[in-house]
Amino acid sequence: MGADERWIARSEALNRLGVKAQTLYAYVSRGRIAARPDPTDSRKSLYAAADVARLCGDEVDSGDVGVVRAPGLRPPGLGAAARGEADVHSSVSMTAEGRLFYRGRDVVQLSESGSIEAASRVLWDARGDDPFAGLKPRIDPIVGGSTQRRVLAVLGRRLTEDGSARVQEPAVLKREAASLLNEVVDSVSGPGPRLYFHQRLARGFKVVDVQSHLLRRALVLGADKGLDAAVLATRAAADGGASLAGAALAGLSALGGTLTAMGDVVAYVSEARRDPTGAAKRWIGLRGSVPGFGVCDFARHDPRVDALLSHAQLTPDLAAIRTEGEAAGGQGASFELALALVSRRLDLGPTGAGDLVLLGRLNGLLAHALDQVIDGSPIRSRLRYVGPEPGAN
Repeated sequence: MGADERWIARSEALNRLGVKAQTLYAYVSRGRIAARPDPTDSRKSLYAAADVARLCGDEVDSGDVGVVRAPGLRPPGLGAAARGEADVHSSVSMTAEGRLFYRGRDVVQLSESGSIEAASRVLWDARGDDPFAGLKPRIDPIVGGSTQRRVLAVLGRRLTEDGSARVQEPAVLKREAASLLNEVVDSVSGPGPRLYFHQRLARGFKVVDVQSHLLRRALVLGADKGLDAAVLATRAAADGGASLAGAALAGLSALGGTLTAMGDVVAYVSEARRDPTGAAKRWIGLRGSVPGFGVCDFARHDPRVDALLSHAQLTPDLAAIRTEGEAAGGQGASFELALALVSRRLDLGPTGAGDLVLLGRLNGLLAHALDQVIDGSPIRSRLRYVGPEPGAN
């Protein structure tokens, strides 16, 4: 059996990589290392030896043409920065064995009954004192315009009002995060009774109260899923001394690509309501894939999809979009598709799915900003200049 066909145990993978288990799981969730169940013990996983070797630098190094690294040996000083990656330590979330956890709590279980506030306390490691206690509405809330414009306007205003997160005590920072989230919710919901966040958001979105639990589930499930550009931008801003609002604003600004991709999913859902089989085939013919299908962060399927859609009571035409899309492309539905279907189910409008992405991720990005300021290590990265030599032009 060739080395590229071998599968190794977790202990061997960790030993070769020289990382903690959480980092290994992050590599798997981002598709950098393939994993499969151990045929002798379904509770364990095996990892692709070739992928581990590549991350260790055992392959041909592009900077040393013709040099092949001996198996198991890492060039001196070769870390994440030398491989073109930022080295970020996080306590916020991780994926393991096809499940997503917020600080050790299974997110699917948390979404079954946990409020957005409860999920925030888990994400922010605020399980002692309640940072949401005693919150009051701001007398001059930002209103008018789209949901996304209101959210960004609130963060922009707080950016100029709040001080650097570096000089605040952890408990004070968590209360600041709670007040920031409270102000954002108020900007979306408008005036009214001081209810749970998902109930207030339902008021703003004109969703009947009996269906408000779908907003709660969507925002809890969509708060975080590991490292991406938004998380890196948030942590870099927080590490540089920004306020929580400033760090979160940096992160949300980096979600442009995500929101654009969500637009494609929404467009597909709109088209597929009329002809799910034909729409899937057309998109495959045009792009080679169907928007909203394909799970890159989990080994087999995204558990958040069923955790949300199993409670959505989708109409037959919406349910067919998922089943026909999966059959046509051979890939499972993504969480983005689940958000688009729920948005359509609740009649949130063409930007509704993107609004759910933005509001859900805001909670998680605040968690990363807090984690970076309170417990985070310095973000190590390397900028490698590849432009013209001095005086070349």
